[in-house]
Amino acid sequence: MPNPAVQLPSVAISALNDAARANDGRNSGATTVTVSGNWQVHTLTQPGVMRRLQVAFKKLAARSQQSDLRWDLSQIDAIDHIGAQLLWNAWGKKRPPALTMARQQRAFFQRLEEAGPLAVPPAPPRRRLFNVIYDWWCVGFDHLSGFVALLGQFVLDLARMLRLPHRAPWKEISANIYHVGFQALGITAIVGFLIGVVLSFLSAQQLHTFGGDVYLVNILGMSIIRELGPLLAAILVAGRSGSSITAQLGVMRVTQELDAMEVMGLPHGFRLILPRVIALLVAMPLLVIWTDAMALLGGMTAAQVQLGMSPTYFLQQLPGAVPLPNYLIGLGKGAVFGGLIAMVACHFGLRIEPNTESLGQGTTTSVVSAITIVILADAVFAIVFSGVGF
Repeated sequence: MPNPAVQLPSVAISALNDAARANDGRNSGATTVTVSGNWQVHTLTQPGVMRRLQVAFKKLAARSQQSDLRWDLSQIDAIDHIGAQLLWNAWGKKRPPALTMARQQRAFFQRLEEAGPLAVPPAPPRRRLFNVIYDWWCVGFDHLSGFVALLGQFVLDLARMLRLPHRAPWKEISANIYHVGFQALGITAIVGFLIGVVLSFLSAQQLHTFGGDVYLVNILGMSIIRELGPLLAAILVAGRSGSSITAQLGVMRVTQELDAMEVMGLPHGFRLILPRVIALLVAMPLLVIWTDAMALLGGMTAAQVQLGMSPTYFLQQLPGAVPLPNYLIGLGKGAVFGGLIAMVACHFGLRIEPNTESLGQGTTTSVVSAITIVILADAVFAIVFSGVGF
């Protein structure tokens, strides 16, 4: 709420009277611009103040002879850098020849005068399409070579663990299995159940039209166990656990914990990468089993409601509708997807720079890249095992 005791900033234009003109031998026809009031930011931002000042400054700028103006700042109650900058801009970023001001006001304009005009950096040269493609290729090759190097280091660390199992980081592996596996049971159960309900409802409507209600078990079993269960679990784990792994490693980079480990001789790969990759290799197939079960439960519930198909009939028909190789393919997908998600998350986590912007950008890129690679691997599975399980 405006303080009525504070005088708002104002600009008054007045011509000199005859006596003043007689005393002013330098500019006999000068006009005095009296600046008064409070020229601080809290009064300048009040409604209508800036518009009124801009109108006054435009009138002064329209005058043909700016040198005839005599600026009097002695009536100003208070001023800050914002108010001084506003007057400085009205003067054309230079001190007017006739200026009266108080001593305490000189420091503001002295600093503005010393700062001078801001030097705008030159516009960057326009990049050509070839340069853009070349930069993308360099970035992609850098990530690919780094990922292959990380994969090679993981193989070496795994061989070291198998050779010296008593020195393996079992506690870290157990803790990571708990975080990425057990704590993900809730979200995978909810999403899997709902996906099963939706898929069952949509399939039942189409099958009922053609009288093929009995084939609902085949559609749900094959699609969920072979395809949707592993893919759904992988996407959820990539968004939940993959981002968490990247953020953990990024924070360790920001807080210089990674540098401290290097100083103490603790390898990143054996203590940080290996436990997380093994944890996801173990937990993902279990999560796939859990997600498949909950999705089939949702589909079985929807089939009972939509088609009146009993759960007993559903469970009796399921083993015959889904051959065992499909189940094994789903479990294999889970292990491969888990390993890829962990490797991608660790790859981007170790590349985070020690600043918060890089931390957020690296986490986002990690999740997007992990989901993309999982879908690409799923397409490879579909092509390689196209003749298996039917």
